[in-house]
Amino acid sequence: MVTVHRDLFGTGRLVRAVELSLGSAGCRPGAQSDAEGTVTFVAGLHECGSTLRVTPDALVYSTSLNYSPVPSGNPIIIRTSPAVVPIECHYPRRDNVSSNVIKPTWVPFLSTLFSEEKLPFSLHLMNDDWSAERASTVFQLGEVLHFQAGVTMENHAPLRLFVDTCVATPTPDRSSSPQYAFIDFSGCLVDGQLDDATSTFISPRPRQDVLQFAVDAFKFAGDSSNLIYITCHLKVSLADQAPDPLNKACSFNKASNLWAPVEGTRDVCSCCKMRNCGLARESRRPQAPSRWQGGRARRALPSQLDPLVKEADVAVGPLFIHSWQHRPAKRMPSQDAAQLWMVLGLAMVAGLVIVLLTVVGALAACRKPNNPV
Repeated sequence: MVTVHRDLFGTGRLVRAVELSLGSAGCRPGAQSDAEGTVTFVAGLHECGSTLRVTPDALVYSTSLNYSPVPSGNPIIIRTSPAVVPIECHYPRRDNVSSNVIKPTWVPFLSTLFSEEKLPFSLHLMNDDWSAERASTVFQLGEVLHFQAGVTMENHAPLRLFVDTCVATPTPDRSSSPQYAFIDFSGCLVDGQLDDATSTFISPRPRQDVLQFAVDAFKFAGDSSNLIYITCHLKVSLADQAPDPLNKACSFNKASNLWAPVEGTRDVCSCCKMRNCGLARESRRPQAPSRWQGGRARRALPSQLDPLVKEADVAVGPLFIHSWQHRPAKRMPSQDAAQLWMVLGLAMVAGLVIVLLTVVGALAACRKPNNPV
């Protein structure tokens, strides 16, 4: 016997009895109490598609309570998510058994639902060898920015992380201008196409739930603040799902002049060259990759991904990017010595000239005849 409160999510909204079923066979509730707001299922342990597992100490019958919301009011929208609550009945193998109810020991469903719906995404700046998070956010042009994106899977099935887009802006407002999309088109690292860049995704991944990429440092031309903010759109798919044009990580290889994926076949990257990967999310697109101009507006349409795919925007910044300071070359000791000897030589020559002039003057005075008396 399973009694279910119709306030299934603890929100005050009562689900309908027709939206509830038991087990894979979809058994319907046998009774409903409007006064108590409950429905009750009564079924044999072997009915409604339940399964039996035998352990050394117990017989474990497993089934599930299924909630499948039916659209009401406007048939094209729903206001809640389907849910499956696992149910297990444990009976000792060596003891007297009874039909007394067993208090559930699992985590309340509301908490489980929250952890399932909210994936913790992250984006960090790493040091050069990827061993730890970088402490400083100050860079010089010519250095490389090392990014590590991740997601904590918690109770989910194995997931693979992707970086859908990354946009740099001079302010925290991701819609500000100018802006530069260095990852675009659902996972194409377009910055790597530029002649002065070596940006790339790191392959292979350290784990399926982590993706690393390196981008040559840049700043916005004419911006005296030298600050940039990075906003990346991260998403996941099931780890056993093959990469496709919407779920990929592609870098441009200048040596072969081809796009290459971190995993999957090369054809998943073919849309990077065409700059159209099949999902019109943007209100406008830059005509060509440019480090200093253009950029693009944020997505104008809601995501059309599979419901199993989770996604979120994650930001880092501000990053301070400044140019190398040009300093006078330090004078070498040998140069200083050479200059010293030159000065001393000139002083000696000047001294000899003075002595010579003095001697000549004295000789001239001695040879001058005396006047007669």
